[in-house]
Amino acid sequence: MKIIIAGDGKIGFSLTKQLAAEGHDLTVIDINPKVLDTVQNNFDIMVVCGNCATMDTLQAANIEQADLLIAVSDKDEINLLCCMTAHSINPNLHSIARVRDPEYTNQAYLMCDLMGLSMVVNPERSAAQEISRLLKYPGFLKRDTFVGGRVEIVELKVSAKSPMNGVKIMKLSGVIGCKVLICAIVRAGKCIIPSGMDSLMEGDRVFLTAPSNVLQTLLKNLGVVTKKVRSCLIIGGGRISYYLARNLVSAGIRVKIIEQNHDKCVSLASLLPGVTVVEGDASTQSMLSSEGMELFDSVVSLTGLDELNAMLAMYCSGSVNNIVTKIDRIESTGVLDVLPLGSVIHPKELASNEIVRYVRAMQNQSGAAVTVHSIADSMAEASEFAVTAATRNLGVPLKDIRLKDHVLVACIAHGPTVEIPDGDSVISEGDTVIVVTDGSRVIGQLNDIFE
Repeated sequence: MKIIIAGDGKIGFSLTKQLAAEGHDLTVIDINPKVLDTVQNNFDIMVVCGNCATMDTLQAANIEQADLLIAVSDKDEINLLCCMTAHSINPNLHSIARVRDPEYTNQAYLMCDLMGLSMVVNPERSAAQEISRLLKYPGFLKRDTFVGGRVEIVELKVSAKSPMNGVKIMKLSGVIGCKVLICAIVRAGKCIIPSGMDSLMEGDRVFLTAPSNVLQTLLKNLGVVTKKVRSCLIIGGGRISYYLARNLVSAGIRVKIIEQNHDKCVSLASLLPGVTVVEGDASTQSMLSSEGMELFDSVVSLTGLDELNAMLAMYCSGSVNNIVTKIDRIESTGVLDVLPLGSVIHPKELASNEIVRYVRAMQNQSGAAVTVHSIADSMAEASEFAVTAATRNLGVPLKDIRLKDHVLVACIAHGPTVEIPDGDSVISEGDTVIVVTDGSRVIGQLNDIFE
């Protein structure tokens, strides 16, 4: 497809990387020529320098021939105007706008048709929803849901004392007392799609698939002590903090926000009457101590600096069980794996997942993924597909089907019944299938997994 990406910031660059790898014809618009030089040196794409909200710039990018416009500049107003202008030139165009400001978000959703919007993406609100889920159900580093919440892929870290340490995957269910499937392992910064003969090792970050109703049993059998989060200290007063605090207060969780900027404190205090807002520098030990950091059930570090977020997470991890750390710019490496950062949230990854799912649905009008989640630091992908009459190999046991390399059928849902598959499992029309792949291939529709 011919896709125009307007704005080459963190999300724009991430989308360019992923969509270029999937073979789309890309044009990137940005007002900064240095940014365009960088992206053009890295990818085989066209670039246009200019204001993406003007007709001249959009026409220079051949908006008339485009299938999709993704407006992800750093200004909501520019993104909305860009989509409206583009739609006036090409009425058949699909358009996606990033809208971050709480004042615009609901308005944008309600006025999608008028503004020519096919989809609205809010990375901060998506990040806040992800953090809320992690805090409401603590015990895992990451949780991605499928099949209407009945199946999850969760992330755990293997410690020296973990019952999983040193165990072969084929024997794991007997050790932990419930049936799960290990679908990916991150070890020393690399992703492994394992076989039953692989063993788990101390320091591994393990991504496993299980029905949602067995997750508490899994934690109990692993000796992971969890308790409901009743209080949360948020460090940093940006948009994610606003959305997160609102979610947590509505769930009955006590929230305190520490923010250094006076104007932000005043704004948050007026917008969030049920939240305690403290003006101060949370990077100092005295401030954290004076605000009773160790008395909170959870700490979420959401400043604008990745390095500061990591430092605060490491400091708080000695006193608080549930830690969440926002990382925007630092690439996931083996170095991050060994740091006690708790759950790591990547807002740009969450937004990119939403947009990529839409792109694939456009490309594959039938059989496209219902849900797409990047896992294992974006080195693997988990996709949910509905099985139709057009799906190949219906009723054939998995052991008799040739799958492409680095493809794993992680779960099959037969109506209300969720199955962790083995070689004798079969796929039938009406089922839902979760597939995990490494970064070497794109699965646009379910039939793509078969040789």
